[in-house]
Amino acid sequence: MVANVTSGFVHDIDPVLTQIGDLYLWWYGLAYTVGFLGIFLWLRYVRGRLGLSLAQIYDLSIAIAASVLIGGRLVEVIFYEWSYYGQHLAHIVAYWLGGMSTHGILAGSVVGIWFFARRQGVSFLEITDELVIPGAFFMGVGRIGNFVDGQIVGAPADVWWAVKFPDVEGFRHPVVLYDGVKNLLLVPLLLWFRRAKPPPGSLTAQFIFWYGILRFLVDQFREYRVSLFGLGPGQAFNLLMALAGLLLMWWCWRRARRESSAPKRVRAAGDKVVGSLWTRRIILCALLLFPLIIPSDWTQDVPTRYGDRHSGMEHGLIYPIIDPAPTE
Repeated sequence: MVANVTSGFVHDIDPVLTQIGDLYLWWYGLAYTVGFLGIFLWLRYVRGRLGLSLAQIYDLSIAIAASVLIGGRLVEVIFYEWSYYGQHLAHIVAYWLGGMSTHGILAGSVVGIWFFARRQGVSFLEITDELVIPGAFFMGVGRIGNFVDGQIVGAPADVWWAVKFPDVEGFRHPVVLYDGVKNLLLVPLLLWFRRAKPPPGSLTAQFIFWYGILRFLVDQFREYRVSLFGLGPGQAFNLLMALAGLLLMWWCWRRARRESSAPKRVRAAGDKVVGSLWTRRIILCALLLFPLIIPSDWTQDVPTRYGDRHSGMEHGLIYPIIDPAPTE
């Protein structure tokens, strides 16, 4: 049942940042660019604490950006939109038509950091402990990009802050903003945990647990089009994240007790690097600019409202935003 409200915010924000010829740049994609740049600058700031050279900071930033773009896309395609992409395989790589998953972004970043840490022989958990705080901040900022694009629609609502999203009946909970606030609130929470100087990996575990459990609560106000084991796919991932965070917390504290008497290892900056800084700068700049062409999930938003901006895809919509049954 759609709630009736007499006041609220009517979403009519243009998600297009600007146009360069026939190429459209999106506010949603800008959130990724800002996030990648922020992560790189943060890593440069703390590189002495991590014991990494400047070349390694570029390599790590490149690994994170590339794995985020790949992971975010694959999870969206496989778990959320396979009913479409399974029949249109060529569109899987069509980033300019939109479609990224937050859980895929998180999983992708983990894979990228793990690959870098293994290749360079450095501590995976030391790196993730440094990144969870700026990561939570930029994920909060990224949700603003989701909102500008009119993406992630909540359940019907009769509260004064309800939003009338494009192409969706009635006023809805702005659940994407709830999630953004949740991400930003994780920053002071993680800073408070860090003051206690917890064992390596504990800050990462806290982030995983609180992100998963708080998002599970936030997503109670969200409407999913499909289900996985009786829950929205995101909800299943949220619970798995919370469980993984608890297990990692237990493992970190157990390892800390076991190694409390061992001498601390002092690591100098590594030198397992090949190639020039200029090559790394060019690659990183390309990864910073590429997300600008990415709109939000095109099967929900783009063809109905912006089909004329994607030649040949005007009739690409396969189902309405809330209706789980595909239509031709």
